[in-house]
Amino acid sequence: MAKPLYAAIGEHPVLCVMCGRDTFRAREVKLNSTGMELFNLAWANESATGLICLSCGYVHLFVNRALRLFRQGRAG
Repeated sequence: MAKPLYAAIGEHPVLCVMCGRDTFRAREVKLNSTGMELFNLAWANESATGLICLSCGYVHLFVNRALRLFRQGRAG
């Protein structure tokens, strides 16, 4: 199982909108568009950081480059 990550944007910790917990696993998510797929340019699509809640599994997507991830403890 993935080690828990904590996240923050600025001084604000990220909490799951469904269960309120603060531990996630992260992965890159491609934001595919039909036009780019049509012309075989999917590789050029923008990507987001997906944070998956370790408690309930809800997926949060962030394109904000200010998102910070931590291995231990909560930011703040």
